[in-house]
Amino acid sequence: MHFASDNWAGAHPAIADNLARRNGGFVKANGGSDFDLQVEQTFRDIFETDVAVHYVGTGTAANALGLSAVARPGGVVLCHSEAHIRVDECGAPEFFAAGTRLESVDGELGRFDAASLETAIGLIEDGGLNAGQVQAVSVSQLTEAGTAYDLDTIGAIADVAHGHGVPLHMDGARFANAVVALGCTPAEMSWKRGVDIVSFGGTKNGCWCAEAVLVFNPDHGRQMDYLRKRAGHIASKARFVSAQFEAYFADGLWLDLASHANQMGARAAGIIAARNRFRLAWQPQGNEVFAVGPKEAVDALAEKGAQFSHWQPPRAERHLVGEDEAMIRLVASFATTDADVAALDVALAG
Repeated sequence: MHFASDNWAGAHPAIADNLARRNGGFVKANGGSDFDLQVEQTFRDIFETDVAVHYVGTGTAANALGLSAVARPGGVVLCHSEAHIRVDECGAPEFFAAGTRLESVDGELGRFDAASLETAIGLIEDGGLNAGQVQAVSVSQLTEAGTAYDLDTIGAIADVAHGHGVPLHMDGARFANAVVALGCTPAEMSWKRGVDIVSFGGTKNGCWCAEAVLVFNPDHGRQMDYLRKRAGHIASKARFVSAQFEAYFADGLWLDLASHANQMGARAAGIIAARNRFRLAWQPQGNEVFAVGPKEAVDALAEKGAQFSHWQPPRAERHLVGEDEAMIRLVASFATTDADVAALDVALAG
């Protein structure tokens, strides 16, 4: 019953095999080989535009360096109160973006809307010099609640951000899961809705270690190579990142893996919803499932071998958890099996 995190899964066999296949011979370093450029072109084909691709080693680096590319003196990044960049990255965005401050915008189930964003920007602008200046807006897709921003909401948020002269950044650690959940194209979920920078994640979805900062507006990416070099995120043997993305994209594997993870998550959610001791906190849209149950039931589930995370209820959803209850998170991955789901069913039935 492996539902602790999609980070716990290994690499998909096709990706692991491609790393070995691309291992032989000599290839130009630092991402400048013909092979690296071919894979970059694959990104452009998938996103249907001339996007700039910058590899980094982790999702935290992608977020921190992507935001540092648009840093301003006294800069403020507006994001959801539960956003990964705000609560789970140990100050990396603030550190790399020269003292940037992360201000929260509240909203239910990990999402905020355009009206809330407009209000938040107005409060900072009304504060004048002392309040600093907004430098970017960031959304997570999927969110930390496992939900997705719909395309119209992304577009409306982008319109507000651009109306105030700032870019929209998307934390896409689970970008593929969101594309599958919405049934859209990568282009429709990004630049066609006004997104300027995407932290594109592959590691959670079957890669070994493959993340990239995608910059759609050239004005925001002119310093990215220097920022990556200074932060130690230009891989000398970048072909091994390219090899992962080559296999990841081949024949739509990345979407197949995300679809499997989402389906396994949906099956786990259905099992939980059918039981008496646990209930779904909300309906999942991707591969993350949040459930609430008595604390003793949570302990019993762990004793039966289920691997999951104890979860602090989000600020806007704290009312969903009673005094003697707890919230847990279960995450399906490309490697989740029918046996995992069946064992969960048995464990919850007991």
